[in-house]
Amino acid sequence: MPDRIAILTQGRTEPVSAKTAVSLLRYRPDEVVALIDTETAGQTCQQALGFGGDVPIVASLAEADALGGVDTLAIGVAPAGGQLPPEMRSVVLDAAKAGLKILSGLHSFLCDDEEIAAAANQGGATLYDIRKNRERDVADRKGLDPKCLKIHTVGQDCSIGKMMSSVELTLGLQQRGQDAKFVATGQTGIMVAPGVNAAIKMSDEEREDPSGGGAPIDCVVADFINGASEKLVKRNQHHDILVLEGQATLVHPSYSSVSYGLLHGTLPDGLIMCYEPERPHMVGRPHMPLTDLKTVVKLYEHVANLEQPCKFIGIAMNARRIAKDPGKIEAEKKRISAELGLPVCDVILEGPGVLVDAVLELKNELGKGQ
Repeated sequence: MPDRIAILTQGRTEPVSAKTAVSLLRYRPDEVVALIDTETAGQTCQQALGFGGDVPIVASLAEADALGGVDTLAIGVAPAGGQLPPEMRSVVLDAAKAGLKILSGLHSFLCDDEEIAAAANQGGATLYDIRKNRERDVADRKGLDPKCLKIHTVGQDCSIGKMMSSVELTLGLQQRGQDAKFVATGQTGIMVAPGVNAAIKMSDEEREDPSGGGAPIDCVVADFINGASEKLVKRNQHHDILVLEGQATLVHPSYSSVSYGLLHGTLPDGLIMCYEPERPHMVGRPHMPLTDLKTVVKLYEHVANLEQPCKFIGIAMNARRIAKDPGKIEAEKKRISAELGLPVCDVILEGPGVLVDAVLELKNELGKGQ
């Protein structure tokens, strides 16, 4: 049965900080009852986030529950460092005492918090720490199905649209009748994967998997990132096409190890580069300019081709900063397409059609599919 979800965004109800909330609103819209934030209570999600329609923002869990009942609380933000913001603690405790299912993608695990764990035990709540894992496998390059087409989204920077591009591409492929599965590698992707993959044929066990067939790669012990990434392929390669969500970027000084592990572990056939025009600097590093896009593309191509042929097939442009200027969007698309020789689109503003075409062309070129 679908969940009835209240999303906690206290004090952080804006598109970047609340990207988990925005994704739940976009890809599990029928399950979201309300957002909880005392600072923006009384507004709708559309007013506060520019997305989400008339879904209300309320000041408390009790107010959300009064809107027809809530059985799940989702922490809808991804703060730097992954700690539970202190201002959210009281609502999480209320949900634990009320016996709700609590979804958290934080690096600090709710089940390891003595006060929250005790409240959950007392109230009969379920704590689901999405990033908690026991991955201890190393990549062995055995049992990989050569018929499965693997597409991997990568980026010029962090928080640049890799998950959303992966999801929209997957949905576009499904609409063309393809057996395509979105494979999540981060906390938000894992939360939305059940909705994204609802239309494809899956076993009961696969459909009931709380991870949606994904894994929180950015919280795997370093030695096992490649192995966990390879295992994602092995778990899901009975589908014709896997769209593997990217994480971070090879050129970010803080998070590049995750990107390398994903690339080596999944051995993709095709890559899609995600970038944002007019982004002023690296995420979290205002003193560091972005690495030139062409340089990033060349680096990814070099690393991806160490073991098997792999190439870029398209560019997913996140036009958020220039969205109000259609002329600028078109000029930027033409510039990047000419510079890199690849099709370009914004998957939200215009749909993923040209990227879907590129995937199907690669599938035919390589003779992939079951």
